[in-house]
Amino acid sequence: MQNTLDPMIGREHRHPSRHERIPLDPTPGAPARPANPGPWHRSAAMMLGVTLALLLVAGCKTAPPNSLATHNSSRWEKDIAAFEAGDKTNPPPRDCIVFVGSSSIKRWTNLAADFPGFPVVNRGFGGSQLADSANFAKRIVTPYRPRRVVIYAGGNDINAGKSPEVVYGDFVALATKIHAALPRARIAFISSAPSPSRWKQIEKIRRFNALTEAYCRRHGIDFINVAPLMLGPDGEPKPDIFVADRLHMNEKGYAIWIKAVTPYLK
Repeated sequence: MQNTLDPMIGREHRHPSRHERIPLDPTPGAPARPANPGPWHRSAAMMLGVTLALLLVAGCKTAPPNSLATHNSSRWEKDIAAFEAGDKTNPPPRDCIVFVGSSSIKRWTNLAADFPGFPVVNRGFGGSQLADSANFAKRIVTPYRPRRVVIYAGGNDINAGKSPEVVYGDFVALATKIHAALPRARIAFISSAPSPSRWKQIEKIRRFNALTEAYCRRHGIDFINVAPLMLGPDGEPKPDIFVADRLHMNEKGYAIWIKAVTPYLK
């Protein structure tokens, strides 16, 4: 190896041999390039990537929290038993459309007349919550093998103190049960409706509706948004579509629902 002096700066300049590599100067300010990773490093990096991917997939499939395990549905046992007794003497028609949920469904006494030509079945039980419909689905929904299930509930849940997120989880649990037993059945959910008596809860109701609508869009469930149809020009519930308790609807209120729901029964 020959050493020479650089005439420009007067320092010793060493010429590398042809077998030596000359490291390239990094771009100013750029981080130094790491040495080539060995097999162990590559394997560890790959395992880390796989683990993160599995965690991501698992997170996407994790069901939201719900109240089914702690919710007590025993108070409705007589109502459900009455439905079952009636089914023995007057079974629902084949490929029927089941309406299930709380008092707004139960009080829909003209359901068959309001939807002529559709084999509708009313399985509403007043004051119930989504968790109740989920807990009794195996007795009053799936045995009928319906072609469509229309659900309305959620308002009583929020009024009882449940968070919108937990009520949403109860809806997901109910929809999951129906889909598992009836993969070909279509599900429709009527949005939680605003009412004068529970207007102070409107932000929670809107949160619940937003979560549920997003889920419905992702999973091919029909979301029937009746909420804006029930509001007046002032943005508050129309006072003339409710009965004296300012919670349940009169004929004018149900007329709004009939128009909104009919297209989803075909």
